[in-house]
Amino acid sequence: MLNSIRRTGAVLAIAALICTTAATAQTAPKIKNTGYEQTKTVMYVGNSFYYYNDSMHSKVIGLNSAADPQNRNHYRSTSITISGSGFNWHDMESYFRPNAIASYSFVGDNEIRFNKFDKPFDAVIMNDCSQCPVHPQLKGMFHEYAAKHSATVRKHGAKPILFMTWAYADKPEMTQQLAEEYTIAGNNNDALVIPAGLAFAKAIAKKPGILLYVADKRHPSKLGTYLSACTIYASLYNKSPAGLSYTFGIDPETARFLQEIAWETVQEYYGRS
Repeated sequence: MLNSIRRTGAVLAIAALICTTAATAQTAPKIKNTGYEQTKTVMYVGNSFYYYNDSMHSKVIGLNSAADPQNRNHYRSTSITISGSGFNWHDMESYFRPNAIASYSFVGDNEIRFNKFDKPFDAVIMNDCSQCPVHPQLKGMFHEYAAKHSATVRKHGAKPILFMTWAYADKPEMTQQLAEEYTIAGNNNDALVIPAGLAFAKAIAKKPGILLYVADKRHPSKLGTYLSACTIYASLYNKSPAGLSYTFGIDPETARFLQEIAWETVQEYYGRS
């Protein structure tokens, strides 16, 4: 009986180790600390993974405002999304045309402010469709457009950033596959990669019952969107979101857990001390 208990314990320990270590990228990211701490204006280019739950970008702004209340008005984001879209659906060049996107903002009591700036955005965070980076017929296009869009973003004075998406709830093997392809694309284009997909896997490994998805097993729940926003914040600013007062209405204990998961994931992925 004792030997049986020991064997069972050993199996469980090995299983736990596999859960916590499998969700990685085989390739190490080349860009690990980009000095983006001064990033104030960000354009998000993607799909429904962004716009669920009243948009991910607004949650990052909420974290910025909580962390830097004196300069909260200096942070500005624009989210450009197409439902179900991949990289090749977006005309990145058109998003930088003069006197168009971000040329004015709604502020205060729905007043319009006309913006004047040398460049509209400091950085562009972009992602492909949920399967595109690992789909046998679309994988090549993912890498092709990661390069094209990165070059366009740089041409307009902004820094390209890739947003690593998460596995489907019932296909956890996608985590490592997506992590690998996004990391390779980031390395090929000298672009920072935000490891949101790895944060999802880590949160589930540590708290298997946590609900990061809605019923379709693809799109993020409120908790999934907040975890992604925390991961973006930790990646961009090299600061832990743990303890920030903005929680998107999530109970404090769960919000703190997600904040800490985001920071742990970012530290591990970039190899930061």
